Amino acid sequence: MASNTQDTLANLRKWKLVQDNSGPFRVYRDTKGNIYSSVTHILGQTSDRTGLEQWAARTDKFYGAGAADQERDVAAKRGNLAHNQAEYLLKTAQRLARSTANKRNSLKWDELGLARIPSPITQWALGKVHPNMPEVGWSASGYARGLSGWIKSNVTEIFASEFSIHHPAGFAGTCDALVSLKGHSGLMICDWKTSNSNKLPYMNSDHQYVHQLGAYSLGLQNLTSLKPAGGAVVLARRTGKPDVYFVGKEELEHAERSYLARVARYFADAQQLAPATP
Repeated sequence: MASNTQDTLANLRKWKLVQDNSGPFRVYRDTKGNIYSSVTHILGQTSDRTGLEQWAARTDKFYGAGAADQERDVAAKRGNLAHNQAEYLLKTAQRLARSTANKRNSLKWDELGLARIPSPITQWALGKVHPNMPEVGWSASGYARGLSGWIKSNVTEIFASEFSIHHPAGFAGTCDALVSLKGHSGLMICDWKTSNSNKLPYMNSDHQYVHQLGAYSLGLQNLTSLKPAGGAVVLARRTGKPDVYFVGKEELEHAERSYLARVARYFADAQQLAPATP
């Protein structure tokens, strides 16, 4: 394991792949010409879309043509605003915690090459930053408030936030956070979601949100060799605390295998749909 893993994680905040929007959907290319589809696009293309299509049809029927697309746009903007505030909280608190730990000579480096800051310092930093975060628009304020409050109460170490990953299997994406969490040992990979309905009863090992954690875990391992011990899907709600689905080591490994199977199916379907070469 490299001794500067923390620096490697920091560098993953800079997206190194080039966007290519010339085709029917966005892909990414590296300097060697390899092509990567986005994690979320692959999930969308390998999901059962019946329920989503039925919802869109009902929404357009009752509220007029285009209502479903408008609702999707609102949800996307809401999610971006909540994500941006969470990123600000984690990024700013990480800098403050590291500066404070350096001054107190309490920052240690572990065998993985990660900077380990005492949990009380990280939680102090989160509490210091939390009241001074930039405000978000009213449509996202409840979601953002619940998400940032959960982060402040549960994150004990911050290793990376909003970092990019890619994998030789042909996918790339951006992971929300790699942290330590109260009540859980080891590195935890996290994904933030916003939802105006309770999705927790439908969450299980084969939910696409869990497979998404598997994708990010695979990408992280490919670029850093860090292997998360588990993960969390944090579903911020309009009011109140988020719903949280925790994933352990075995379930995360299952999610990794399941996501790779979806990638293989996605590219096999794409090959079948490709026009024949004259």
